[in-house]
Amino acid sequence: MTPDDVRRLAEAGETLTVEFKRGTVNDDAIVEAVVCLANGHGGTLLLGVEDDRNITGWKPRNGKTNDAHIVQAMILNKTDTPIPTEVEVVNVDGRDVAVISVPDMPMPVGTKSGKYVRRTTRVDGSPQCVPYLLHEMLSGGLTAQGRDYASTPARGATDADLDSAEFDRFRRLCANGKGDRVIADSTNSDILRALRLILPDEGYQLTLGAILLFGTESALARFVPTAEVVFHELKRDAITTDETLHQPLFRAAERLYALIDVRNSEQELLFGLHRIGVPRVPEGTIRESIANALVHRDYSEVGPVTVQLSEDQFRVKSPGGFPAGITLANFLDDSKPRSPILAEAFKRAGIVDRAGRGIREMYQQLLRSGRGEPDYSATNDRAVIVSIPTTDADLEIVRFVFEYEDSTGHRLTLLQLRILHEIKAMGPETVGGLVEALHAPESAARAQLTRLAEMGLVEARGAGRNRRHHLTAAFYRLAQSSEYVRLQDTDPIQQERMILAYVAQFGSITRGKVAELCRLSPDQARVALKKLVDTGDLELRGEKRGAHYVRRRS
Repeated sequence: MTPDDVRRLAEAGETLTVEFKRGTVNDDAIVEAVVCLANGHGGTLLLGVEDDRNITGWKPRNGKTNDAHIVQAMILNKTDTPIPTEVEVVNVDGRDVAVISVPDMPMPVGTKSGKYVRRTTRVDGSPQCVPYLLHEMLSGGLTAQGRDYASTPARGATDADLDSAEFDRFRRLCANGKGDRVIADSTNSDILRALRLILPDEGYQLTLGAILLFGTESALARFVPTAEVVFHELKRDAITTDETLHQPLFRAAERLYALIDVRNSEQELLFGLHRIGVPRVPEGTIRESIANALVHRDYSEVGPVTVQLSEDQFRVKSPGGFPAGITLANFLDDSKPRSPILAEAFKRAGIVDRAGRGIREMYQQLLRSGRGEPDYSATNDRAVIVSIPTTDADLEIVRFVFEYEDSTGHRLTLLQLRILHEIKAMGPETVGGLVEALHAPESAARAQLTRLAEMGLVEARGAGRNRRHHLTAAFYRLAQSSEYVRLQDTDPIQQERMILAYVAQFGSITRGKVAELCRLSPDQARVALKKLVDTGDLELRGEKRGAHYVRRRS
């Protein structure tokens, strides 16, 4: 690492993977900081940099000369499991800085004295080291081994710990709708085998998954006490309904659906002979978000799944962050359940999409209902949090999409819906603006804009990078809006009329005023004025800042 690299790290400040320690820190503090990073995502520890980012230098350890190899060996000897770091000393403006590269360890590690800490972030996004609790280590260990929590043996559990009514519930779910009708006729034992909820090699030992799905409430309390769900209804920030569920997962899911269904009011949209009911939250979105919370939560984490419904939002919080490999950047396209066993059970029951497209369907349902996209931005390494707006829907976009799909029989794709919503909300957009707002590949955005133009849903104005896209007259006709007339004013012929009308009224016009009047870029305004000069309608007077255009004298 070069001195410039160290300066850049110092200037950027501490992050989830970068930690600073002053130059006089003792060996135990160094080891603890290394353990903290190793139990997070690995990273870099800088010795000789203050919390305020000033580089003050690494002072000699124990009155002796600093030696990178000695520090590396000290860390190896004082950690359990030994952490293989890389240490180098970099001189920055006459001050030594020890740069310790810490790997992301596959299993929980601690100090030889028995201290376990891990790197995480506070609510404000700043990093911190917190105690690494036993249940968190269990979760991390299972993930590292590729093991499913639901496949863990429930030692001492017997058939008496299972509720026959829950098997009947599962059979009913499978027999209805999108469920697996084959398994609907199976016996309790066959269901357990089909869902991999017993371990034949251990004398048909029941697993924790069997307890989670079919266990009695007393068995849940004994074997999986973290299986808890809390429902809150809020009105004007006051809790009007508060219900806590300690129930097997299928029963808990159905109870939550019922609690929300009676509170899920609708807006009504009349369109010709059609009546469109627009619910506060689409039914499929409710089912998917709750099922995801129950199936993908980390049951080794303490804390309940919380479901809240208020005038402003529908919010679901599930303990445990995204499964390994899933991030906010890829979760729309990648599906990787924390518990494949529980996910398979919910798919067979017909509660979630069998092809793993549930999140994408949830996005589409919300956009078709005139709602914003689900907001996962509050998600962190301790919880997955999704918020869905429940305020009045945008009925104009609902009507626009419904008319197109109803008249053509063509169903808009998710990216097409996202583009239409973004343009409707933000006004005419460039390709670059859409790519940035939607976090979509530029090639995909361009292709869908072209397709939307061919479908008669989007039009473009301008040229080059300043080319902007807006909804067509069909939308503004349905919305009974005059906005399209203003957008049409950017046609070249209309531009010329507006410019000449302005000059006739005020005597002259500048390039800046043309850009403002016609909503053009400076270069586009220059081109429009040049055409009027070439046709003899205008002539240029003055230079530079004093340049302006007037009617050419006959």
